[in-house]
Formats: sequence, C-alpha cells, structure tokens
Amino acid sequence: MITHPAYAVAPWSLRERELDLDVLAQSESVFALSNGHIGWRGNLDEGEPHGLPGSYLNGVFELRPLPYAEAGYGDPESGQTIINVTNGKLIRLLVDGEPLDLRYGRLHCHERELDFRAGVLRRSFEWTAPSGRTVRVRSTRLVSLTQRAIAAIAYEVEAVDAEIRVVLQSELVANEQLPEPEGDPRSDPRVAAVLDSVLQPEQDFARDGRLRLVHRTARSGLRVAVAADHRVSGPAGTSASAESSPDLSRLTVTSVLGPGQSLRVEKIVAHGWSALRSLPAMHDQVDAALADASETGWAGLLLEQRDRLDEFWAQSDVELEGDAEIQQAVRFALFHVLQAGARAEERAIPAKGLTGSGYDGHCFWDTEAYVLPVLTYTAPRAVGQALRWRHSTLPAALERARQLGPAGAAFPWRTIDGQECSAYWPASTAAFHINADIAFAAQRYTSATDDREFDREAGLELLVHTARLWASLGHHDRHGVFHLDGVTGPDEYSALADDNVYTNVMAQQNLRAAADAAERHPDRAALLGVDDGETAAWRDAAARIALPFNEALGVHEQSTGFTGHQLWDFAGTPPERYPLLLHYPYVELYRKQVSKQADLVLAMQQRGDLFTAEQKAANFAYYERITVRDSSLSACSQAVIAAEVGHLSLAYDYLGEAALMDLADLEHNTRDGLHIASLAGTWIALVAGFGGMRHSRSPRACPSS
Repeated sequence: MITHPAYAVAPWSLRERELDLDVLAQSESVFALSNGHIGWRGNLDEGEPHGLPGSYLNGVFELRPLPYAEAGYGDPESGQTIINVTNGKLIRLLVDGEPLDLRYGRLHCHERELDFRAGVLRRSFEWTAPSGRTVRVRSTRLVSLTQRAIAAIAYEVEAVDAEIRVVLQSELVANEQLPEPEGDPRSDPRVAAVLDSVLQPEQDFARDGRLRLVHRTARSGLRVAVAADHRVSGPAGTSASAESSPDLSRLTVTSVLGPGQSLRVEKIVAHGWSALRSLPAMHDQVDAALADASETGWAGLLLEQRDRLDEFWAQSDVELEGDAEIQQAVRFALFHVLQAGARAEERAIPAKGLTGSGYDGHCFWDTEAYVLPVLTYTAPRAVGQALRWRHSTLPAALERARQLGPAGAAFPWRTIDGQECSAYWPASTAAFHINADIAFAAQRYTSATDDREFDREAGLELLVHTARLWASLGHHDRHGVFHLDGVTGPDEYSALADDNVYTNVMAQQNLRAAADAAERHPDRAALLGVDDGETAAWRDAAARIALPFNEALGVHEQSTGFTGHQLWDFAGTPPERYPLLLHYPYVELYRKQVSKQADLVLAMQQRGDLFTAEQKAANFAYYERITVRDSSLSACSQAVIAAEVGHLSLAYDYLGEAALMDLADLEHNTRDGLHIASLAGTWIALVAGFGGMRHSRSPRACPSS
C-alpha cells in the first residue's frame, strides 16, 4: 500500500509534523481552504518562503490569445486562465527588526493541521530570530462555508524568553510576483506574459483597521474587490496605523512584549467580483460583507463553520475499519470535494477546485462524471447549483454546435465561463462524451433529489439539446445500426475513433432520458420544438446504437477495430517514460493498443446494466493489462469493477492510489492543485466498489404543470 510519511495519521485531521521546504508547494495544495467561491492556498501566513502563492475567486480569469501555426475552422481564438487575485492572507512579522522568514534563524518546531470537522487550518511554531530572541506563533485560518464572501485569520505571537519588539504587517497585496512555471511541456509559456500584472488598480483605501483594494482585469474586464477588517489585542502601548497604495493596503501593528505576553490580530477578509457592477457598487459589496462578518465575529465564524461541517459529516461520513490511513484519506477527500463545490453557486467546479492554478483553472468532464456523483449523495444543493451553471452556459454550447455543424448543444471540453478554451481537437472537442456526462449528471440529480423544478426547466433543456447533438452527430447504416464516428472517449491515447463504447452507451442513456423528460413535461418540451417524431427518433437511435464486440476474443472493443491494433511494447517501456504523452508522439499512441485510463471499464461502471457478469470479467481482464493510468481519473473506476468481478486485493490497491493521489503526490504535480476528481474517486471506490452501491432509479413522473 502507498503511504504518505509526511503526515501524521489521524481520523479527523491531517497534521504535518515538520516543515519541509522541498515539498512546500505540494503541502500548500493539500492545506488549501476553499468554499467554492474563494480559494486560499495553504501558504505560510508570512508569505515567504512559498511554493506557489494563490488566492482565487471562482470565475475570475484573464483572456489570452491562442495562436496557431496553421489556422483551422472552428479553433477557439482565445483561452481563459484563472488568476491570482488580491492576497488577503498575508500577515508579516518582524521580531526586533528581523523579518520572520523560516529559512533564517532557528526553527525549533513547526506543525500544521487541517481539521476536517472544524474546517480550519491551524499552525504553530517556535522560532529564534538571528538576534537570539525566541517567539511562539499560533495561527488559525478559515474560509467560511456559511458566509460566501468571507475568509478569516487569527494570528498570535508570544514572546518566550525575553522582551521583544514586534511589528505585524497585515496586508492586501495585488499582482504578487509568481514563480516561473516549471518545465512541464503541457504548460503554455505565453500564459505567464499575459498574466504579468494582470490586475489594473482602480481604488485603494486604508483607515483605522479597514483596508480595501479594487482592481480590474486588463482583458476580460472583471472587477475584483477585496477588503479586510481587524481586531487587535495586546499589552499597553500597542499601536496600529494604516496606509495604502494601488497594489498594497497595509495595517501595521507595533508592540513591546515581555516574556509570556502576546499580540493577537483577528483579520476578516471579504471578497467580491463582477463583470457588470460599478466601482462604487463593488466596494459597497465587500464593505457590507465585512459588516455582516464582523457582527458574527471570529468566534461566531468558527461556530458556524463547525455547525455546517457537523451537518455534512452526519450525512456523508464513510467509516472504514482496519486501515487508519485510508480512513483519514477518505475524509480528507470528502472535505476537499465539499470545499470545491459548497458555495460555487452557479459557477464551475474546476478540476483543481480552487487549490491551485493547474489546468488554467478550467472545468472539464471530471466535474459531472466524478465530482457531482459524490456531491449528489452528500451535498445535493451544490449539485443543483453546478448543473444550473452548465445550463447558464447553454447559449454558448448551442452556438458552438452551430459553428461545428451538428444540431443541439456542444459543451466545451475545458472552460471557465462556458466558452471552449481547448486548442487541440482530438483530445478536446472530439470528446463529445462530455455532453452525455452532463446529461447523466442531470438525470442522476433529479432521480436522487426529486427536484421537480430543476427537472422541468434546466434539466429538460440540458437533456433535449444534448440529445439533439447525438441524433445529428450519428447515423444509421444500411442495417439500421446507429453509429457515432470520429469521436474521442475517455482514453485520450485513442483519439478520433468510431463507435467508442463509452461514448455510445452514454449517448444511449442521454437519448432515452431526453425522450422520457419530454414525456414528463410535454408543454415545456413543445416550447423547445420537441414533437413525437423527434422523441421516437431518439428512442430508435438508442435502441440501435452500436456496441462493438470481438467474438473471437469474447470482449467488447473499446472502439471499432481497437482490439486489432498492435499492442504497445510495455516490456520495452521503462518506468521513467511514463506518462507516455510526455515521452512519445501521438502518432505512436493513437495506433497502438494502450489506454491512458479506464474507458471501457468506465462504461461498465456507468452503464453496468448493459453488460453481463461474464462480459464484465472478460472485459476487465483484457483492458487491465493495457491501461497505464496516466490519468488520475483511472484508479477509482478500475477499483469499482475490480471489486465487482472479484479482484478484491487489486481493487484495494486502486483504492489506495485514488485516495493518496495528492497526499503521496503520485503524479508529481500536486503543487499545481489537488486532483478533485481523484479525491471524489476515493468515495466512489469505497461506496460503489466495496460497498456495491448502484443508482438505477429513474426520475418520478412529475406533473406537467
């Protein structure tokens, strides 16, 4: 079993026992706090040293050009990249004039603890400055799950062995200097240039304990406001003063502490952004949020946070006997999955949540295929909001389909606001299955919650327009079989294939669900132009959809002809040559039998009703040997089917891989943010794999009015 030796194993928290600067960026992702609207990476309070500074607001991005060596019709012209917004986390400390920087002086001890029940990040350490004076520092940080715009910090410094002079600088900082991107070939070096000083100042303010900065992005035109309020307590003689400039607003607190005396600052930070609201409206918005949170107070925010998480854990906890490490990991996973979506509120749930800038902050199919299934049973309100966000982007999806040619809606492979941001067709737009993944998530949500309003409005529209895509994209052959050609399934090492089984079975589900929804709501369906002929055509296509099967091998083909391809030379591929896409050209990958991740296996997980027990066992055995798991999305699905067909030891290994993807940094890129879908997969592997849970109930027949 994989282990994560850097962290102490405990049932309800993750504790780092000592500070390792070599893996600081990875730990910043692990200790990140979010509520789906605000994301604060687990950077040290003092700001330095750091791996990757990060303060994010869901939906705040900058546009960047997507130039091509050769232009192609339908290629997106611009991309979107999440930006590091104004940082409200910073509280710098000077001891007898020496800045507290843990790379200097002597660090006696350092602990950080992410508390899953309290929803806070605690930190404590003892440090001796180069001057010889020792201080003890304690901090607690939260991003509120109840007050959407609010994050807060309590920071306390205590003199240990002698009288000291201390200065605390509580800051709001915009346009922080970011580290140079690492040498991942998938990174676009043009992004850094576009994102340099991306926030243009509009207002700065500092008076008494109140700070505020308002900026606007240069290209996307989004206005961002961040404000902070403070409560200071310390010995007699403690004083505070405020100052501001366009990119910096600061409260400076000075004090003289005798041995055993402490200086404490409680800092409440409000965040807001808009593409439409005026400058006065934005600063009023964050001031109002601060007023509300200040009335609640630090202690009240802690109490609200605990109450919200008590409610969550009462209905969502997974108890596992006999493996304390996986028990901790599944709670870590559930905590971060909740954070990713709790207060997103009609914004996307990105692949990294708001824990880092990986994948440019984009939302993919991961959300509907992995994250929403978990939230459907643990935090269903967040799912309704996430699907309403998808519905809000329907106009862009309809326009994208018109541009590409098919009818219906073509949702983007990667996006922040609904526009396609992927510049590589075979592994993006050609992966049309995302449309069926969205439809399946909507169907599951309606079935699980009986949200009739959603089913009648947003759900119906999502199902109808995605069904129209499949009806237009596919064709019947002379035998009446319905085919979907030139698509890419979950396995991105086999692009532009014909009749990818995963795509076909998900499209089949989509077509039937759309016909059923139209029958439940005939008046609403009629307004969308749906008639009996169209629903009959959907049902016919679903009934006749192709499912390639190799009779000689006794297995389903991942796509037509796949099992006839040359096998990849696994024996001749050394471990350091994985992931394959970073070491081999696609011309090698596309024509070989090698799967980046679970594809047909995922089809059996999602549509298990279509496969016999014997077929599942044979299919799993065949595809297990050629699936290299170069994607973090694979292990959980392989765990589910391995458990179902009786390979329990293997299933448990895959559970460990999904659960410890970030805690053990298995893909060596957790520094860029957590793998939220793999974290969700931990729950899926346990509950659907070892627990055997399946969701098969169709939505109830809802009244049409």
